[in-house]
Amino acid sequence: MRIVRKNYSLVYHPIWTYHGCMSASMSFPGFSSPAAGPEAPLDMLAACHTRVEKQCLTLLRLQPYLVEHGSDAAAREAAGAVMRYFDTAAKHHHEDEEQDLFPALLEAMAGSDAVCIRELTRDLVAEHRRLEGRWTALREKLEAIADGEAMTLSANEVADFVNAYRAHILKEDTELLPMAARLLGEESLKDIGQAMRARRGF
Repeated sequence: MRIVRKNYSLVYHPIWTYHGCMSASMSFPGFSSPAAGPEAPLDMLAACHTRVEKQCLTLLRLQPYLVEHGSDAAAREAAGAVMRYFDTAAKHHHEDEEQDLFPALLEAMAGSDAVCIRELTRDLVAEHRRLEGRWTALREKLEAIADGEAMTLSANEVADFVNAYRAHILKEDTELLPMAARLLGEESLKDIGQAMRARRGF
C-alpha cells in the first residue's frame, strides 16, 4: 500500500483505484446522470446507485487503511462520510422505491407483467431489509472509527456488505428501472418525483 500524506482525504484520494468493481458510470441507457433530480425520478434512482458504489469503494479502501494507519483523521473522515450517506440518502432511496415506485408499478401492471412485478418488488423489499441489517452491524464499527477509537473492519464483513449491495443494484438497474421506464406514464413519474422531493425537503 502506498503511503498517504496526512493532508490527503481517504474518501477522495486519487491514488486509489479499485479495478475489480462495477464502474461508477455503469448503468443502462437513459439512466446515467449523477446529477439527476426528482424531475426525472428514474434517473435520480439510478444516480443514487452510482453514489452507493462510491461509498462501497470508500469502505473497501478504509478496511486495509485502518490496519496500517488506525483511526487517524483520514479514517475518521471516511467513516463519517459513509455513515452520513447510508443514514440519509440510502434510506431515502429505499423509501422512494417501497413507498412510491413499487406501488406505482403494481398499479400499472398489465398482462404477464403482473406476476413478474409482484415477485420482483417482493424480492427487492426483502433485500432492502437484509442490507439494512448488514448496515446496522457495520455502522456500529464505523461510528467508533469516526469517534477516533481504535477499531478495524473485518475484510469479510465489508466484502459481504459491498457484494450484497452490488448484486442488489445490478438487479434494479437491469430489471426494475427498465420495467419502470416501460410501464410508467408521465403523470405517475411526476407523482413519484414530487414524493421524492417532499421526502428530502426540497
